[in-house]
Amino acid sequence: MIRFADNAEQDNWNTHILANPDGGNVLQGHEFAEQKASSGWTPRFILRDDLAITVLEKRFLGLYKLWYVPKGPGITTAQQLEAILSDLKAFARKNSVFMIKIEPELIKIDETLTDMMKLGLKKVRAIQPNVSTVTLDVSDDLETVMARLNQKGRHAIRRAERDGVTVKQVAATDENCKKMYDLLAITAAGSFTIRSYVYYKAFWQRYSQAGLGQLFFAYFEGEIVASAYAIAFGKKGTYKDGASVRERKAYGASHLLQWRVIEWMKEKGVTVHDLCGTPPSDEINNPDHPYYGMGRFKTSFNKEVTDYIGAYDLVVNPHVYGLWAKIGERIAMRIHRQLHHENYY
Repeated sequence: MIRFADNAEQDNWNTHILANPDGGNVLQGHEFAEQKASSGWTPRFILRDDLAITVLEKRFLGLYKLWYVPKGPGITTAQQLEAILSDLKAFARKNSVFMIKIEPELIKIDETLTDMMKLGLKKVRAIQPNVSTVTLDVSDDLETVMARLNQKGRHAIRRAERDGVTVKQVAATDENCKKMYDLLAITAAGSFTIRSYVYYKAFWQRYSQAGLGQLFFAYFEGEIVASAYAIAFGKKGTYKDGASVRERKAYGASHLLQWRVIEWMKEKGVTVHDLCGTPPSDEINNPDHPYYGMGRFKTSFNKEVTDYIGAYDLVVNPHVYGLWAKIGERIAMRIHRQLHHENYY
C-alpha cells in the first residue's frame, strides 16, 4: 500500500502529484525537491496507493531521520489525512524516521483544528509564508476577472497603463536574475529575510527551464520599478517572489505587473492564483505585522484572506522527538544558519 516510487515513476513525478486530491502543489513538485537537494535535504518520493507524497529528509544525531512534507500530503479533508497516517507512520518507522512534519492545505476552521488534535498531531510553527494568503479565482475570462477585482486594484491597473508603465516577460538569464535579486533585497530590508542570490538564481532558472516559471519586469521611463517571478503548476498559479523600488515612481506599477502575471497564468491554464503570503485574517489590518504592507497590496485584488491550518508534527519515535523538540531543532537551526546563512527549512 505504501512504498518508495521507482525510477520511472520519479521521472514522471509531477504527473502523480497533479493527480492528488488537492490538484497538486508546486512545493510537492519534482523541481522543488531538486532545489532543496542543493540545501542539504534528500528527496524521497513515496506512493501510498495513488497518493503521491514528496518528502524531504535530513538526519538527526546520525542515526535518526526527519521527514518534512512541504505543503502536503495532497489531501483535501482531515478524513483523507486520517486514512493514510497509520501507514505513513509505520513506513517512516521502518526507515528510522523519528518524526514527520506535514502542512496540508486545509482551511483553518474549528472543526478541522479539532480533527487534527484527535489525530494526535502536534501543532508547530508554520514554515511556508502562505499559511495565510489571498487567492484569486481566474477561471473566467479576463474581463470577468477584472470586474471582480476590488475597485482600488482596478483603478491602480488602469492608472499605471495611462501613465506609461509597461511590463515585459524576460528570460531568467544570470543578468536578469541579478536585477531581480537586487530589487528583492531592497524590498526585504527590514521586513523579511531572504536566501542567497545563488539559491534564488538556481530556483528561478530551474522553473524557467522546466517551462513552469516566468520572470517579469515592470518599467517606467526606461527604469525597472517592479519585478515578479510567477509559477504555473497544473491549475494553480503562485506569485512566488515580488519586489519594487522603495520610492514609488509610478502609481500602480506593481498592480499592472500582477495583472500581466494573471494574463500569463490564464494562458497556462491556471484557474486559481495564489498571491502567496499575507498576515492572518485577524491581523490583516495590524500595521505592526511584518507582512502588513504585502497584505495591503494583495487585498487590493481580493479582500478575503484564506487561513490554512499550518504545520503539524507526526511523532514516530517519542523519545527522540522529545530531544528534538526540547533542544535539537533549535541547535540544528542555529548551526545551519551560521554555516549557510539561510533558514533550516
